[in-house]
Amino acid sequence: MLQTPSGGAGHGTAATDRLMSIGTVLNVLRDEFPEVTISKIRFLEAEGLIEPQRTPSGYRKFSAHDVERLSHVLRMQRDHYLPLKVIREHLEAMERGEAVQLPALGRQRDGESVPEPPEAPTAARIGRDELLAAAGVGEEELGEWESYGLVTPLEDGVYDAEAVTVASLIAELGRFGIEPRHLRVMKAAADREAGLVDQVVAPLKRHRNPQTRAHAEARTKELAGLTVKLHAALVQTALGVRLP
Repeated sequence: MLQTPSGGAGHGTAATDRLMSIGTVLNVLRDEFPEVTISKIRFLEAEGLIEPQRTPSGYRKFSAHDVERLSHVLRMQRDHYLPLKVIREHLEAMERGEAVQLPALGRQRDGESVPEPPEAPTAARIGRDELLAAAGVGEEELGEWESYGLVTPLEDGVYDAEAVTVASLIAELGRFGIEPRHLRVMKAAADREAGLVDQVVAPLKRHRNPQTRAHAEARTKELAGLTVKLHAALVQTALGVRLP
């Protein structure tokens, strides 16, 4: 179980740990969470789920405890489809020393757990105002991104938490003069890559066996991670650079 120190004692312990930069934390997490980004870590910090230390110049410094807590949050999102509000309540209960049971991933049948995901899993979602604040942009910019299909709200007008990552990256690229209209080619490539992955796992998703359908979810994540890594490697090769 995750042990979450609180109060002054927690900060005192953290001070004796070897502190890590956000880039180092990203590299540590990517073995288990290949799709995590710096923007996602910053968003979880903004939501109060992690509290890294700050240097006098404002740089984030993470302790081993911070990384463990961050991993716990990401697992709850990935494995249990929990919204941030529920994750926060779960962590607060653990800090109070309460025994917390996470929701089961599957049904119980003949005393065995059947890994059947819900028909419509509820991913972490945020409202429009939260997205604007997290990405640090205004209504006009977000509206332009939506017009190009770079950011798309869900049916009920809210956004998947990953929209924060997308919006933050679009904003960062904009500082180099790369406009949303230039990014349509990236969106089209991402859609084609997603279509390829979906084509591979579609037979598994349609299978009548619930265990096979559950396997489709894991296979989708595995293929998504591989395509992201391949895309990054191809871009680096084309530019003749190597990212840290």
